[in-house]
Amino acid sequence: MSTLATSGTPHPLPRLHDPNLLIFIRHGQTDWNAEGRMQGQRDIPLNAVGVGQATDNGKRLGSYLQQHDIDPGDLDFVSSPLVRTRRTMELLRGAIGLPAEDYRLEGELREITFGSWEGFTLEEIADEEQDLILQRRANKWAFVPPGGESYEMLAERIGSWLKTVQRPSVVVSHGGVFRVLRGLLEGLDRYAVPKLAVPQDKVFVWGNGAFKFI
Repeated sequence: MSTLATSGTPHPLPRLHDPNLLIFIRHGQTDWNAEGRMQGQRDIPLNAVGVGQATDNGKRLGSYLQQHDIDPGDLDFVSSPLVRTRRTMELLRGAIGLPAEDYRLEGELREITFGSWEGFTLEEIADEEQDLILQRRANKWAFVPPGGESYEMLAERIGSWLKTVQRPSVVVSHGGVFRVLRGLLEGLDRYAVPKLAVPQDKVFVWGNGAFKFI
């Protein structure tokens, strides 16, 4: 676990790369999202709300591309390999009139893993794992759940992927992935990164050195 203090002097993440255009979409809602269960790398499908969110995000994306005269054929469509992200990608591509399955998978875009905590809510594990819950609360950036990853570890994985992005891209991935991606692109304080909001009904567009939500 990191020995850096969690308060006082900020500890910004390094700004590794500045893509010309990177569009990020979080997968739609699953039942585990709705129940507050730690999902991680478990393959949980979209629920009906999530299907609607993915379709609506496709419409938002289509409108944005049309307004900015961007040809979808010039974009690299990339998804995490988990079923909820693949389904989201296929729904949004269908909503903008593209062949649903014409995109590529990138294993590095998998969600942060919570190890043996996956499938549980924090409330369900609080009694048996109280000390670990307190450690997580004190330093969520560096905390490693049993058999899982920390945000610090996830940032290494996503940072390695980010440096390979050379084309304007549409990425469908996960909440934890977006948090560290935004932190790396904007050079945010690492201890603020795990607290960033990642709505499932928004499209996040990176350009000119900042994100905007549509």
